[in-house]
Amino acid sequence: MANVNIKFNGKEYLLSCEDGQEEHLEELSLSLNKKFNDLKFDLGNIGENKLLLISSIKVMDEYFETKKKVDVQKKELQELKEKFKELKSLVYKYKDYKENEIKNLSSTQEELENDIENYKISYENLIDKVTLEIEDFVKKNSTNTSIS
Repeated sequence: MANVNIKFNGKEYLLSCEDGQEEHLEELSLSLNKKFNDLKFDLGNIGENKLLLISSIKVMDEYFETKKKVDVQKKELQELKEKFKELKSLVYKYKDYKENEIKNLSSTQEELENDIENYKISYENLIDKVTLEIEDFVKKNSTNTSIS
């Protein structure tokens, strides 16, 4: 434990604190002493006990106001965290939906390419068949014309 000499309201006090906390204890005592002296200046000399009580109440008021603000910030942070989770979930759902849509479109495209290839083959077969029929017709007609 470390010992620190603190001056408060013109008097010296020896206080103990954890090692390494000396500077923090001095800062706290300076802040409390300032509040005490400001009240003493504003209210006059109404007695040390009453000034200490009012100083303590002011410090507690600041503490509770800060605590309320921290609680509000925690609540807002929690709400943001929940909204972020919801947004993240929506993003993943949208990603999955789009991946399925791409998969379906790829499948449809593949089917269309197969259909086109089949129609091309059918068309070529039809052209070949018609060409053969025309050639046959021409041969038959040529033979018939030469005989007459």
